[in-house]
Amino acid sequence: MKTWENVTVECDSDRIAWVTLNRPHKRNAMSPALNNDMVDVLNTLEVDEDAGVVVLTGAGDSWSAGMDLREFFREVDAMSPAEAMQARRSAGQWQWRMLMNYSKPTIAMVNGWCFGGAFVPLASCDLAIAADEATFGLSEINWGIIPGGNVTRAVASLISQRDALYYIMTGKTFDGRKASEIRLVNESVPLAQLRERTREIAVDLVGKNPVVLRTAKTAFKYVQDMPWDMADDYLLAKSSQARLLDQSGGRAKGLKQFLDDKSYKPGLQAYRRDD
Repeated sequence: MKTWENVTVECDSDRIAWVTLNRPHKRNAMSPALNNDMVDVLNTLEVDEDAGVVVLTGAGDSWSAGMDLREFFREVDAMSPAEAMQARRSAGQWQWRMLMNYSKPTIAMVNGWCFGGAFVPLASCDLAIAADEATFGLSEINWGIIPGGNVTRAVASLISQRDALYYIMTGKTFDGRKASEIRLVNESVPLAQLRERTREIAVDLVGKNPVVLRTAKTAFKYVQDMPWDMADDYLLAKSSQARLLDQSGGRAKGLKQFLDDKSYKPGLQAYRRDD
């Protein structure tokens, strides 16, 4: 696999792609160069059969401190309009356009600092596991700016208005336990257990039918803004699409194992895909 300057990628034997933002000296703040790397990384992994699940984390003691104030804001401000547009586009491209609609499951493994702009890829990942010791913050108010770059939209998509406004308006920080309590992340565990807990979830996802898994998560994201009648029709169409695209015949296998073989118990285990 190719290498990148600001991101490291390791695909292990469980088909988990560990993607690490690798600017620890800058708390993994996101620069134009890192954003360009991440666009290429996600494009590369999407067609890599060795990557069944993508886990996004950060090197050192940070997940990401957000956008690099010097390299992104000041340098982009000095660019020509066309160059600035490209820099801003690559940031949004991977942080929400690609991640939010990625064809493979994505997990944010928040190991440390997560500030400002980092809330966008955090919200865009399908699942998120944080270390108890992680520190989250929307500190923009203290810099005399608002949480832009879709940060506010990302926060609004996950947590309640009361919690969102409290942290946006005060700039106060909170830990992984609080992030779990307000549902910014799925759960929080001690840092020493973070990678193993993330691996457990990733291995579980790798064992699912990839076509159905992709269809299920896509369907959920789209139906949220649909009227009930439209959602019902859309979900029927997505179910038919999944059956058409699933060349392994997963639905037929699952029904056979449950109804005929009595070897499959929904809710307790997945059907055997290699049957």
